[in-house]
Amino acid sequence: MENHEGNIQYADNNKEKIKIILVLALPAVIENFFQTILGFVDTYFVSKIGLAEVSAVGVTNAVLAIYFALFMAIGVAANVRISNFLGAKQVEKARHIAQQSIILAILFGIVTGIITLFFAGPLLKLMGIEANVLEAGKIYFKFVGNPSVFMSLMFVLSAILRGAGDTRAPMKVSILINIVNAILDYVFIFGFWLIPDMGVVGAALATVFARLTGSLALLYYIKRSSSLSFKRDFWKPDKQHMWELATLGGPAAGERLVMRLGQIVYFGFVVTLGTNVFAAHQIAGNVEVFSYMIGYGFATAATILVGQQIGAGKVDEAKKYAILCTWFGVGSMVILGVLLFLFGSWGGSFFTDEQEVIENIGTALKVSGVFQPFLGALLILTGAFQGANNTKFPMYLTAMGMWVVRTLLVYILGIQFGWGLLGVWVAIGIDITFRAVVLTVQFVRGKWITVKQEVESECHPQTTKETMSGCVNNY
Repeated sequence: MENHEGNIQYADNNKEKIKIILVLALPAVIENFFQTILGFVDTYFVSKIGLAEVSAVGVTNAVLAIYFALFMAIGVAANVRISNFLGAKQVEKARHIAQQSIILAILFGIVTGIITLFFAGPLLKLMGIEANVLEAGKIYFKFVGNPSVFMSLMFVLSAILRGAGDTRAPMKVSILINIVNAILDYVFIFGFWLIPDMGVVGAALATVFARLTGSLALLYYIKRSSSLSFKRDFWKPDKQHMWELATLGGPAAGERLVMRLGQIVYFGFVVTLGTNVFAAHQIAGNVEVFSYMIGYGFATAATILVGQQIGAGKVDEAKKYAILCTWFGVGSMVILGVLLFLFGSWGGSFFTDEQEVIENIGTALKVSGVFQPFLGALLILTGAFQGANNTKFPMYLTAMGMWVVRTLLVYILGIQFGWGLLGVWVAIGIDITFRAVVLTVQFVRGKWITVKQEVESECHPQTTKETMSGCVNNY
């Protein structure tokens, strides 16, 4: 086994496959851990200002998640196509599409920044939040959202490196930006020496500076990579590669947008339960998100390995890697689920002294703990589907889950039945379980790979799985 500049030599047995998975997944898990710490630290410091400010940051992040959906879609497309091309030993194509994805990231970052400049207030008003939360939210949104090009670059540059099999560089950058953010959070929020206390504005500025630092660091790692280092000619916009990124990333963007729009709607339902309940919901989410680090870590490994195996024409190997990633991830998240169930209230007590809020946090995290295995399967299988160039089915499934299952049940259980936050989190768990089961059924039925049909349409009619790699040029 070797992992050098993204060129992974494939294993012939499960023991070697597990080693490869862990080499890719563990740095991604650590990266996700520190990304989670980033949100945790922000919420912790902001909670010292007040619960209204916690809600303001939470509502703003819910709207910003729509931006994230667009940025992440470019990243997903770049990740998959780079891994496909490197699996097929087409390094120049991988480099070319990487640079085209950076161009798209900058364009989308500029557009979303302009949208924030003019529509920050109206976008937040859609959430139906109270006046004091809205005022703090507008300030935070403008400071964080105007320079959203740094958000966009962070998503896409990290995805480029992962597509090349490098999960260590994003991990190192994640650690770096956590250090920068934590220090600046303390200095800017509470003041230090000549720097005045800036409250929620300080939290926003710390986030922006951390993202700027991360973007520069990721660019450094890409430039020093022999397989990804920039070529001047590849900065010219290329319609073909732009179209590839759009057609593959479009459904991924659709999935994220459907999810985030649905989230905004059911967040609106949670807001009607009161500021304290919504604050508990946000804090519980910030504690629960630690569990995502395992799922996303193995999902990253699944996307890379499935994508490279598909590019090499080894469909059966791609399936084996997907299965192993799923089993490892689900097993790990069972353990995390137990921890959330047992220690959720204790984790919530770090953010507030109000007993009612702590009890609500504990209730939410107990429910979350029960559904962790299904969340693991959902995240990792989605990564496998994306690695197999199948971004459409997860989009359709997310639309059904968010709008037919989750949002409807949040209203019925949380509002109509009067279950409050308990009903909200039970609804979320049912949605996660529904989508995990459907993805598993599709995977078992062999309905998870679309690249074979798309590639064969450009190749000789007798193309087989074993000879598919020769046709990737035409895909």
